Amino acid sequence: MVMKIASPEKVVSITEKVWQRVYGGINNNGYYYHHHRKHRRRCSYESEDEYEVEDGTIQLMQMGAERSKNVLILMSDTGGGHRASAEAIREAFRIEFGDEYRIYVKDVWKEYTGWPLNDMERSYKFMVKHVQLWKVAFHSTSPRWIHSSYLAAIASYYAKEVEAGLMEYKPDIIISVHPLMQHIPLSVLKWKSLQKKVIFVTVITDLNTCHPTWFHPRVNRCYCPSKEVAKRALYDGLEESQIQVFGLPIRPSFARAVLSKDDLRKELELDPDLPAVLLMGGGEGMGPVKKTAMVLGESLYDNDQGKPIGQLIIICGRNKALASTLESLEWKIPVKVRGFETQMEKWMGACDCIITKAGPGTIAEALIRGLPIVLNDYIPGQV
Repeated sequence: MVMKIASPEKVVSITEKVWQRVYGGINNNGYYYHHHRKHRRRCSYESEDEYEVEDGTIQLMQMGAERSKNVLILMSDTGGGHRASAEAIREAFRIEFGDEYRIYVKDVWKEYTGWPLNDMERSYKFMVKHVQLWKVAFHSTSPRWIHSSYLAAIASYYAKEVEAGLMEYKPDIIISVHPLMQHIPLSVLKWKSLQKKVIFVTVITDLNTCHPTWFHPRVNRCYCPSKEVAKRALYDGLEESQIQVFGLPIRPSFARAVLSKDDLRKELELDPDLPAVLLMGGGEGMGPVKKTAMVLGESLYDNDQGKPIGQLIIICGRNKALASTLESLEWKIPVKVRGFETQMEKWMGACDCIITKAGPGTIAEALIRGLPIVLNDYIPGQV
């Protein structure tokens, strides 16, 4: 008697089911089925390059004529830190490799998809103003089964749009500096058979308590800013070979020598003798900046002597309403109100301490400058 033993069925995750819905089911011969019609998978991606891993280093193996390689950095303006990290990486590529790489910094969600992905910036600003909403969103989406299902559902609507956004730049390397820029792009690469042609790297920009969406098992590398984050990556399923601790990406200008404090104060038109306090709320000018400024305006003035004992520099970032409000006030002490600054290394070099929210990039930059830090605000994920 001959017994037939059925092979166990492969367990298909929710995410895979969604992507099969979008791209069709794939059989062992490399075909996919969509609406009951069979097609060979085609890819508009023209690169024939592949990569190999040797001694822990990812190297592109380029086929054919020499050409500039394309690097696509995925970010979102949900806070200023993600863009700052992306621009720091772009500048480092330019300094190190010149024209060998073409660097694109893009918010693919905003440019190619619809709600809620294209509205993340506004939603983020609203939630951090109502921090309990952010806290609920941060912790309730932490379990993998929740955020995987959520992202898979969004993928069912916008997979083709994300694919178009990625393929427009024909990247050799994709670098994600945002926790929501892993799952859907990696699934697009998988279903377009591009995993061996495109290097995918995550650069984590949170110093300690990271949301689990930062960690995806199919990345080629996950660059962590600290050993604590590396431990979290291991806990969330990444292999040791995928993880490297490199610190935060910081603008190369902070690694260069700067002028002395006296020269910087002269250049920036600050009082040469009064101690200077730098107050900021990140690139978006968020947090209790106005409240802190009002308190400092009083505490840095000596009522007995009738004169200021310090000066205040307020960086409002892109918050034009905040800058306008602060400029309209009458101050007893020397106050400079600034908008978005691209030369923070100079302002930090000219001041004696900094008061800021707990943005990882700002903390790292202040530490490089040896500037004493007072943190006046934070949101879940920053402690």
